[in-house]
Amino acid sequence: MTWTVTTERFDSPDATALRRDYYDEVASRYWQRPATAEEIADGLTDDGADLLTPPTGQFVVGRHEGKAAACAGLVLTEAAEPGTAELTRVYVRPAFRGTGGGAVLLAAVEEAARAFGVRLLRLDTRTDLVEARGLYAKHGYREVPAFHRRTPYAEVWFAKEL
Repeated sequence: MTWTVTTERFDSPDATALRRDYYDEVASRYWQRPATAEEIADGLTDDGADLLTPPTGQFVVGRHEGKAAACAGLVLTEAAEPGTAELTRVYVRPAFRGTGGGAVLLAAVEEAARAFGVRLLRLDTRTDLVEARGLYAKHGYREVPAFHRRTPYAEVWFAKEL
């Protein structure tokens, strides 16, 4: 069972489908009901994904046995905080969870961050995203005080020194 991770534009067909699935899951869990197509489309509209391309960031797609199964993004916050970037849109499709995809994604994004000169990688998440919080803790991310304003979508903050 092989995972590969490649840099890909956030708007490629596979990346777009993965980002849509990501928003569907996080919105559905937040609202505790299935998200509508309109809600997902609204979430994807002007969501800042254009920052996921050099020189402001990068987007990666993970494939399991050749099938697009996971994604993650990196956004440089260099202007505000030199040497810092944010990990975002980390997602593994449910059918592929538990196969090592999350670890492979994190390693790829961390490698990309180092190539950009990033020394501190951080992220925010929600308390209900238990799997994500477990993944981050398992891979050396530690809970830190809030590094931006708390919102309904940001309840827990993590960081990792690279």
